[in-house]
Amino acid sequence: MSLSASAVTLLGLVAWSLLLLFIMVNQRGLLVLGGRMKVNAFSADGSNTPSAFGQRLVRAHANSVENLPLYAAALLYAMVSGQTQLTDPLAPLLLGARLFQSLMHLISTSALFVWLRFAGFLVQMLILAWWLLRLAGLA
Repeated sequence: MSLSASAVTLLGLVAWSLLLLFIMVNQRGLLVLGGRMKVNAFSADGSNTPSAFGQRLVRAHANSVENLPLYAAALLYAMVSGQTQLTDPLAPLLLGARLFQSLMHLISTSALFVWLRFAGFLVQMLILAWWLLRLAGLA
């Protein structure tokens, strides 16, 4: 069975969120096992993580998870309604933009990287808006 680009993208978005979660759990596990933090000391926003990377990782993961339902809904609708021909062409670009945004988030919070992160986010939002217009028959 061959998967459409939309299906591969949906799986990729979920896998990316899961990978970020595994990295975060690994980092926190090492801190706990190394005696550097207590298991119940982590703040939800990562603000008390010993490294700036840990804080950025928490935000990158949260951002991936909070946007996943938007992409998943559009992609699932396209798949269920047999309209993946509308989402397939831009699906890999959406996944690439999501990965790019997260990676920029993980690398730095300097102004340049915030602008790059925003560019990746903007690409995703424009693709999603285009898909919704096309799926609704308005474009």
